[in-house]
Amino acid sequence: MGFGTAPLGNMFREIPEEEALDTVRAAWDQGVRYFDTAPFYGAGLAEERLGQVLSEKNRDEFVLSTKVGRLVTDEHETKEGLFAFRHQKKVITDFSAEATERSIQDSLERLKTDRLDFVFVHDTSRDFYGDAWISLFDQARTGAFRVLSRLQSEGVISGWGLGVNTTEPIELALDLEETPPTMSLSATQYTLLQHERALQRMMPKAQETGARIIVGGPFNSGALLGGDHFDYKEIPDDVREKIAVMSKIAQRHGVSLKAAALQFSTPHPAVAAVIPGASRPERIAEVLAALKEEIPAAFWEDLRQQSLISSDARVPGAR
Repeated sequence: MGFGTAPLGNMFREIPEEEALDTVRAAWDQGVRYFDTAPFYGAGLAEERLGQVLSEKNRDEFVLSTKVGRLVTDEHETKEGLFAFRHQKKVITDFSAEATERSIQDSLERLKTDRLDFVFVHDTSRDFYGDAWISLFDQARTGAFRVLSRLQSEGVISGWGLGVNTTEPIELALDLEETPPTMSLSATQYTLLQHERALQRMMPKAQETGARIIVGGPFNSGALLGGDHFDYKEIPDDVREKIAVMSKIAQRHGVSLKAAALQFSTPHPAVAAVIPGASRPERIAEVLAALKEEIPAAFWEDLRQQSLISSDARVPGAR
């Protein structure tokens, strides 16, 4: 299990500095050694906070990933929405080779480190850019993809891929002959709530090519924990109703939905890691405990019988 740092960029709320740092320290103290971040998370804020803590640790003892595709500038910009409480700095979208190299250097400085393990091309997808995502993907294909592929071949990074909230960009990238990704981060798409599309092509294609998938957003922005957001937006009524049905089944089997969500995302052979986020220190222990919770096979069978999970989904304990 890894730690996703999007919440540390003040996603949805303003997090006091010490609380954010204590959350990273709690993850470290309880054995977490993989940390994922991005310049987009708070316009550099999450990277800075993560760097403050990890710079005090032995660099050989943890794995670190960040993303490219957005440059944080010194120009002021008032922001609303997902990261309304972020640094008020202008963020520019750019997937070119030059911007990719600059982004990596900026991230190294914010993270106070001399190297990265994995780098993901961030949000080249329809949910952020509408139909324009296709031209941006092409810019990334001839820019960021080539830079990262070269860095991997030179041994500068261990792997690279896409970090997106939809499956199609990863599927397209896995079909490339020149620069196929080796490790991608799929957020919100292989979860207890939604996984059918991922199982159709993304996961089989990853297995076929030998690529790995990191599952981000396993709680679908907190929806599976009783929150008001689903995939970074207001939760729809139909999703809320589905969760209510799942919750009743979980209660009947003495299972927490948090544990079910985490453990559902782990058994697929293409999955390399699952990285839930947290913005409070006490949440780390809760997540680790949920990962170890015993879940009876009858619970998963009930979900299958009611068509709440795919018959093709591999569940914990299945062979």
